[in-house]
Amino acid sequence: MPTISMFYGILVAMLFEDNDRHNSPHIHVRYAGQKASIAIEDGRVLGGGFPPKQLKMVQVWIEIHKDELLADWELAVAGEQPFRISPLQ
Repeated sequence: MPTISMFYGILVAMLFEDNDRHNSPHIHVRYAGQKASIAIEDGRVLGGGFPPKQLKMVQVWIEIHKDELLADWELAVAGEQPFRISPLQ
C-alpha cells in the first residue's frame, strides 16, 4: 500500500491492484497506531477509528485535493501506482 502523502504524523495511503474488495473511492490513514479508511467523496470514516483532531485535518486535506484523489483512485483500480499528493500545510 503506497503512501501518497504524509503530514503532521499522518500517513495517507491508497491500495491498488485490489479491485475486488474496494468499491467506493477511499484512502487509508494511519496515525499513532490508529488506522481508518476514509471516503474520498465526503470524508466519512468507513472503517477503523481515528483521533478527532487528525480526522478533521484529513477531511480538510481530502476537500482540497479531491480531484487529485479521484484521479489517483482511477489509476489504482486500473492496477497502476497512484501519484503522490501534496501534504496539508
